[in-house]
Amino acid sequence: MDFFGTIMAPFKWLVSIIMIGFHDGLSAIGLPAANGWTWTLSIIGLVLVIRAALIPVFVKQIKAQRGMQLLQPDLKKMQEKYKGKTDQLSRQAMAQEQMALYKKHGTNPFSACLPMLIQMPFFFALFQVLSGITAAKDQGQGIGAMSHDQVVQFDASSIFGAPLSSALLHGGATNVAVVVLSIVMILAMTASQFITQKQIMAKNMSEEAMASPFMRQQKMMLYILPIVFGVGGINFPIGVLIYWTTTNLWTMAQQFFVIRRMPTPGSPAAKALAERRAAKGLPALPILGGKKADVEAEAAAAAAVAEAKGQRIQPQRKNRKKK
Repeated sequence: MDFFGTIMAPFKWLVSIIMIGFHDGLSAIGLPAANGWTWTLSIIGLVLVIRAALIPVFVKQIKAQRGMQLLQPDLKKMQEKYKGKTDQLSRQAMAQEQMALYKKHGTNPFSACLPMLIQMPFFFALFQVLSGITAAKDQGQGIGAMSHDQVVQFDASSIFGAPLSSALLHGGATNVAVVVLSIVMILAMTASQFITQKQIMAKNMSEEAMASPFMRQQKMMLYILPIVFGVGGINFPIGVLIYWTTTNLWTMAQQFFVIRRMPTPGSPAAKALAERRAAKGLPALPILGGKKADVEAEAAAAAAVAEAKGQRIQPQRKNRKKK
């Protein structure tokens, strides 16, 4: 076993044992053990387990992203300060001040990638398990925590006539069902990823964040990542496409909830939330990662909107100290 295989072995075991657990549970309640839909639901169950476990990481990601947006004014001032200075000492001083800013706001430029980076070993492990099913069957072996009998059973399973272990680029092009299902799922996978990032930039970014150099990079990634995953999708077995499409749909729903209920301070979504609460006569909510000034400003704006509509909102006063 090579070095990469040694690293991936525990992930392959964990991924396969979660799938087997769901498969056995579904079989126990009456679903056919050899049916492709039973294995498909097992893969979806794997997604739910992994994404549920990542919820605390996702919360940290939100806080880190808010920190990145809140430090943009300071970051812009620092860049103006060192503009045109290319000597080594100036570069070191700028790097130190930049790291100090990240530390102050509890964030870093790579915070947005954290959930994806944690997911990648599981994704590669699932890819290795599913792409190695046929070879393991032919060699009379199991793979990960799956026994040889389970490997044979999975290799024979299919949905809509497409075997779960088949990939479009690797022998699946001769099967019409594999071609059609792969294309549909690749389109769904890339579209859900694009929509997720698009709604973040359209609704959940402040004006300062949209004007930052960091945002220009994000706009490039908006179009590059779906293309990368779309092109890579022709190598993925149907089972892996099911996993990645499901996890992208989870991400899209999760972001929709965050944008609606916990928007970024100063963003269009935050103003919309403040207006909805003001229309109902509710006080403004403290927004995750936001500054008190941002919350008060949004509450005042919402109150003005509501008053213009004929609904007078009582201002929220600070608690006065007793004499």
